[in-house]
Amino acid sequence: MLLQRVITAVALLLVLLPAMVYAGPLPFAAVTGVLMGAAGWEWSRLNGCGPKGALVSGLGLMGVLGLAWGAWGDAPWPAMVWWGITALWAAVLVLALRQGVEAWGRWPVVLRLPFGWLALAGAWWALVNLHARGLGVLLSALLLVWVADIAAYFGGKAFGRRKLAPRISPGKSWEGVVSGTLAVLVLAFAWTAVAAVWAPATQALYPILVARGWVVAIPALLLLTAASVAGDLFESLVKRSAGVKDSSALLPGHGGVLDRVDALLPVLPAVMALLADAA
Repeated sequence: MLLQRVITAVALLLVLLPAMVYAGPLPFAAVTGVLMGAAGWEWSRLNGCGPKGALVSGLGLMGVLGLAWGAWGDAPWPAMVWWGITALWAAVLVLALRQGVEAWGRWPVVLRLPFGWLALAGAWWALVNLHARGLGVLLSALLLVWVADIAAYFGGKAFGRRKLAPRISPGKSWEGVVSGTLAVLVLAFAWTAVAAVWAPATQALYPILVARGWVVAIPALLLLTAASVAGDLFESLVKRSAGVKDSSALLPGHGGVLDRVDALLPVLPAVMALLADAA
């Protein structure tokens, strides 16, 4: 299993890294658009679509993203749009996580399916906008989620006693959440310290937030970390409602695309909202 995970991760990096560092925006937009289309197929399968319907949904989402790119490229959205997506995410996360696994299947399909498509489209547009702002901005946003997840895993393994949401994700603990939050704050402090002596590092999420004062930066980082944890829990809830362990088997050893991007989906629009306000 470990070898399989490593092979899949290396294969993904071989595709993503060249697209990320390429001077033009199109390769990154295309690669991430395909991934979001695959996630759209997974989301539709998890929420009641049959094989053909899910395939049409995934291809349809990919096509819509392609049309959007053709019409607007990576043109930025106003801050109010990003805040609107963030507010929608907050409402859905609070309602779904409070109601629990059993209630999710009772939500009308006409609400569940479009919400997932909108969430994936918003995350994709945030990705291409972050990429347009610079590699440092993009990586700093992605690192927030990755560092929070890794630290939460190891912190939970070492210190986990109190379960965070045992009926949704029995392995997650409050101690893991605290570990992930502390790791994000350490990352922000370290990145900002490097930015103070190395100018290229200033073009990233953390220095931009800190420029508005730590009294703004720390609450913002706490909210982003909470969104990361909630996004991960939310996908676990949807999978439990569907009775599956992974969103698909597209990524051997890792599950599906949704399993890899779940925590990013609510975080990326919130990052864009914060950066748009800081502009």
